[in-house]
Amino acid sequence: MTGLVQIEPQRIPVRKPDWLKVRLPGGENYFELKRLMRELGLHTVCESARCPNIGECWSHRTATFMILGNLCTRRCGFCSVPKGRPLPVDWDEPERVARAAAAMGVRYAVVTSVDRDDQEDGGARLFAVTIQALRRHIAGCKVEVLIPDFRGSDEALQIVLAARPDVLNHNVETVPRLYPVARRGSRYERSLRLLERAREIAPAIPTKSGLMVGLGETTVELHDVLRDLASAGVQIVTIGQYLRPSPDQLPVARFYTPDEFASLKRYGMELGIRHIESGPLVRSSYHAHEQAAAVSHPA
Repeated sequence: MTGLVQIEPQRIPVRKPDWLKVRLPGGENYFELKRLMRELGLHTVCESARCPNIGECWSHRTATFMILGNLCTRRCGFCSVPKGRPLPVDWDEPERVARAAAAMGVRYAVVTSVDRDDQEDGGARLFAVTIQALRRHIAGCKVEVLIPDFRGSDEALQIVLAARPDVLNHNVETVPRLYPVARRGSRYERSLRLLERAREIAPAIPTKSGLMVGLGETTVELHDVLRDLASAGVQIVTIGQYLRPSPDQLPVARFYTPDEFASLKRYGMELGIRHIESGPLVRSSYHAHEQAAAVSHPA
């Protein structure tokens, strides 16, 4: 690395283009789901990461559960999830997640977490217990997990894979050059290796990864990442526009057009990636059940 990467703060606010405008969340299902999460003491990445799709997803009674508390041990420059010293692991949390999912009528559950570098296994065992609880409470429930990098631990990865999630997701998030500012505490090579090892350990479980654009990366760099993901055997990729959650996070360098997202999708598909969701409002778990269905049959 030749030096620190800097992203200059914007002095003139960049106006969001029309294709990024969404309705404010509301409606009976939205408020019912919000009440259910508070009653059970649960967290969702939809709220903690201030996802722009929360209104649409919650109105359809779908949500991404965030386990291992609501305090992250890393300080990624793009993320609005609260940071700090986490509370002890709550081993009753998986049961509450399963009860909430059952009450929602979920048939495809997505489970993610904060980073828990304070835990020897990075929280892997709680992921496994949550998968088991969901299947115990909901017959035929499919489970996608969006896991942290577990600091490169094969043992932690094996714990999660042994619980047989239907999809294993780990987001590389951005291009290697921007890791020092966007993903402090993480390493691109470590994330890529995790995805490669998952395919080696459990080749029948599809792997998935996601990218944000608009942090200052180049098209060449994005193409390089897509080639790396294809080489790692990743079957599902999501590409979406980075939106600054608050003034405390990194500024948006630029907004990509729908045509540019379509071009990135074409490039990735030509590399052999089986399914790519690429668009301004695409997020890792947005329409996750449809992404999984697209790779559920043999290639």
